[in-house]
Amino acid sequence: MKRGEDIMAKIMVQGTASSVGKSILVTALCRIFKQDGFSVCPFKSQNMSLNSYITLDGKEMGRAQVLQAYAAGLEPEVFMNPILLKPTSDKKCQIIVNGKIFGNSTAMEYHNMKLDFKDMLKKQFEELEKKFDIIVMEGAGSPAEINLRDRDIVNMGMAELVDAPVILAGDIDKGGVFASLAGTMLLLSASEKKRVKATIINKFRGDLEILRPGLTMLEEIIHIPCNGVIPYFRLNLEDEDGAVEFNKKITAPIDIAVIKLLHISNFTDFDPLKAEEDVSVRFVTTKEELGNPDLLIIPGTKNTIDDLITLRDLGIIEAIKEYSGKGIILGICGGYQMLGNSLRDPKSIEGSLAIINGMKLLDIDTVFESEKTTTRVKARIINMMDINGIKSIEAYGYEIHMGKCSYRNKAKPLFQIYSKNGEQTSSLDGAINECGNVMGTYIHGIFDGVEFREHIINTLRIKKCMEPKKSRVYESLREKEIDKLSDIVRANIDMDGIYKIVGVNKQS
Repeated sequence: MKRGEDIMAKIMVQGTASSVGKSILVTALCRIFKQDGFSVCPFKSQNMSLNSYITLDGKEMGRAQVLQAYAAGLEPEVFMNPILLKPTSDKKCQIIVNGKIFGNSTAMEYHNMKLDFKDMLKKQFEELEKKFDIIVMEGAGSPAEINLRDRDIVNMGMAELVDAPVILAGDIDKGGVFASLAGTMLLLSASEKKRVKATIINKFRGDLEILRPGLTMLEEIIHIPCNGVIPYFRLNLEDEDGAVEFNKKITAPIDIAVIKLLHISNFTDFDPLKAEEDVSVRFVTTKEELGNPDLLIIPGTKNTIDDLITLRDLGIIEAIKEYSGKGIILGICGGYQMLGNSLRDPKSIEGSLAIINGMKLLDIDTVFESEKTTTRVKARIINMMDINGIKSIEAYGYEIHMGKCSYRNKAKPLFQIYSKNGEQTSSLDGAINECGNVMGTYIHGIFDGVEFREHIINTLRIKKCMEPKKSRVYESLREKEIDKLSDIVRANIDMDGIYKIVGVNKQS
């Protein structure tokens, strides 16, 4: 195998719209290139997502690029996603640059400053080209958003900045895929059209022979070949940012309900639970949907106070309080804060409201601070109900929050943290009530580790008179699923054509 002479090897996946499968296609290509013996790195210059992750050096990046890094056999690092936008409302967002808070801005303010990042992005990309054989880039939304063209740094603007060829992906499952592909090409400039080397159709269900005449007609219209048609599939992998299907049905004996907050963040926290064969994870938005789950989770949020007010207005808080008398509740990050007595925001971090009462199910108080905590942690449980005979339980994950909790008399800490960003430490995290059925923690990814997940699920199994089971290592399951993904994509696209676009000669 060898690289083309004097050719920087890269390829960019853009889409006709958000949620057409760009992220998962980049993930597949990263794994395929790795399997074929190349060093490969994912890159998305700008990501907008409330699903974020903390790297080993305590920096924040988008979760989609984390999965792509795993597919490439790499530890996630922020150069794979230099700019992360975390919406705080319809018109405002927090801007993360190279893993650290850059500031908060309105959509227009950020639009006006985007070009200021071009030099940084170009330099970072050029450094990556020196280190890796192939860079697999991902766009965002659609390149046909012509109102954003003059300041684009994530679609054609980024492709032009680093001279990258483009594959255009469309989602046939939504309908209108031919129109969306042709319409996107129609709205591109002449130079942008030249960058598009092939199309790929995602999420196809049905008889491919019936589709073939349409592919031929599309090629005649846009003068670009279709590289492949990828069938619709379901794998236990993190969903593309913003594309997650929030299941509402009970599909297995163990019923776990997650409150679907308006600003829900890091819902990838629950993917390991979905991997448990007898566990159903459903998302609820009304008090009527809550029912009587075996475990209720209140997840993270980018706007804790606003979501708390919404829950109160919808009557969900009263339903949660009623449930707390008979069920088990776990709050994560913002959900943990909501369970407490009060939330104070003296510096207006989240808005103009200085103080608000929480659900008062945990005897803690939260104060929001201007400094953001971003750490990778290892911890062990120090206080938890133990009905299945496990005394020492390890956990790991990461913290992303701007609040600090203090304990009152009726709350005990849940975890003892003994490692932060690889350095030995000793601090307390989370809380548990006196009855042992209401808990909270700041640790995202808390279910990734086998011990904590197994303990929680076995506790639920025993309460339902079910036999305890051993949980499987989530990271191993994820690796197998990524391999399944690469097999599906490899079998349904023209990889020789992809290598030609990339500029790499693949020799066996």
